[in-house]
Formats: sequence, structure tokens, C-alpha cells
Amino acid sequence: MRAVALRILVPALLAAFAAGGVAAQSKHTTSSTSPKTTTYRWVDDQGVVHYGDQVPPQYSGKDREVLNGEGVPVQHLDGQKSPDQLAGEARDRAAIIRQKQHDAFLVTTYTSVKDIEALRDSRLEQLKSQRIAAQQYIESLRGRLGTLQTRALNFRPYSSNAAARRMPDDLAEDLVRTLNEMRSQTGALANEAEQEGKLRAQFQADIERYRELHTLHSLE
Repeated sequence: MRAVALRILVPALLAAFAAGGVAAQSKHTTSSTSPKTTTYRWVDDQGVVHYGDQVPPQYSGKDREVLNGEGVPVQHLDGQKSPDQLAGEARDRAAIIRQKQHDAFLVTTYTSVKDIEALRDSRLEQLKSQRIAAQQYIESLRGRLGTLQTRALNFRPYSSNAAARRMPDDLAEDLVRTLNEMRSQTGALANEAEQEGKLRAQFQADIERYRELHTLHSLE
């Protein structure tokens, strides 16, 4: 009786174990081949933290982090940049490059602050000479204009003489040309004064930067 029971029970147990092994293997295979879901974490404009397997379009410009299965950040992703942001970053990079180039120019061109001051004074003296020459030219134009205006008083419509002739075309053209030249030279003179202010500011900035670079070099 017991032997018969064992003959019936053993095959049943073996079948159960086999079925369980197949089920476990099937479950393991399904688990290992199923796609993993990526979890993101981002912060909105109000400072609220969000989680999800996809970042909504309205938050595409936000930086985000990729989390592993335990919720630990494993990767940082920058948000999508607008054209204005990209252009701003490009300008910043270009400014950094220009600054590095100018720094290299300062440390390789000058041996001391006195060198920079000497060049500054030389440039300022050149501007002064140009300004004096421009002022003298304007004075000559002013004298010429006065002479032409005196001549113009002999002709209509400036003469009080009813029999006066119409102003000759060459005189009228000379008046207009001289007046326009005076205006142009006066504007150029004002621009030279502005350039002098910019030149002084630029050299002062160079002096301060040169000192800063040498301080940094001495600390290295």
C-alpha cells in the first residue's frame, strides 16, 4: 500500500517541481527582457519637484536628472536652450576668448605699468595735436564763411538795394559747401573728445588688468 502511494506521489512531486522551475525561468526571462523605464526629476518655475518617465513639453527647457531604480541621480541633462539663450552663450564664449587674447597681449607686450602709461600719454598727445589742428581748420572755415556772407549781402535776397542782382550760383554753392564743412568738422571735433575719454578708460582698464594678472602670477 505504501509502495503504491510512493509510486504515485513521486511523479507528481517531480512534475510540480518541473512546473515551478519553468514558471520561475519564464518569470526571470520576462523580467530580464522587459524594457527598463527611465525616471526623470525636474523642478518647475515655482520650485516644485516633479518625477516622471517623460518630461512634458512645457518643461523641456528645464535641466533634469536621470534616476536609477533606487531613486539616486545617475545623470544630469541640460534643458533645451532657446535661440536667444544659445546666442547669449555664444557671445559669452567669444567674450572669454577675447579676454584671454587681450590678457596674453598685455603680459607679452608690456614689462611694467610705466610702459602702458607711456603709450597712453603718447596716444593722448596725438589726439591733442589732431584736436588743435581741427580747431584751427574750423576757425579758418568760420573766417571764410564770414567773407562769403559779406559778399552775399550785395545780392538778392540779402541786399536792401532794390536793383541788386541775384546771387551768383558759384557764391551760393560756396556758401553751402563751407557751412556743411564747418558742421562736419565740428562733429568730428566732438567725436575726438569722446574718443579721448574712451582711450583714457581703456588704458586705465589695461593697467588694472595688468596688475591683476601679475598678482595672480605671483600667487601661483
